[in-house]
Amino acid sequence: MTNAIDGVLGWRNRFSGAVRVGRGSTIAWRRIKRAVGNDLFVGEDSIVHADISFEDIGGKIQIGSRTFIGRSHLVCYRSLTIGDDVIMSWGITVVDHDSHSINWMDRRDDVREWTAGRKYWDKIPHAPIVISDRAWIGFNVSILKGVSIGTGSVIGACSVVTRDIPPYSLAVGNPAKVIRALSPPSEENREW
Repeated sequence: MTNAIDGVLGWRNRFSGAVRVGRGSTIAWRRIKRAVGNDLFVGEDSIVHADISFEDIGGKIQIGSRTFIGRSHLVCYRSLTIGDDVIMSWGITVVDHDSHSINWMDRRDDVREWTAGRKYWDKIPHAPIVISDRAWIGFNVSILKGVSIGTGSVIGACSVVTRDIPPYSLAVGNPAKVIRALSPPSEENREW
């Protein structure tokens, strides 16, 4: 029943041509906002329960294969990339921009512009986010613009990621800091 309701409520996204979903993958169609004019790709055998919001036309979100994204929020102005075999818990927020300028004069009319259906991005910093293969992101983590999380890294619950995290690292805190190196899989145990 839930799939039928999701299909009905998300029909516009499903038939927009902006969303491509690989074989065996599921996505919450009704939780995608502003798909038209953007590009959302999900690889094979992935499960995506997240709210997905495109802020403007021209955004691109790529989600790999065998990836799980719980009830979280992906907010894209230009570019979010999530690799293969990634596990992302619930309550995670991933945002590739600052939303507003830090300068009051540049943001003083933001609310008035929104009520008129406009947003000006020329003075708002943005940068791509990359979450590499085999990463695990704990619940309630925030990942901010311009961050790359390395292959096989783990981000502890409730952390705020403001800087790149190297591969096979455990990072926690606000701001997230690497507290331990993790062992990459040995060659004889690799199945990929």
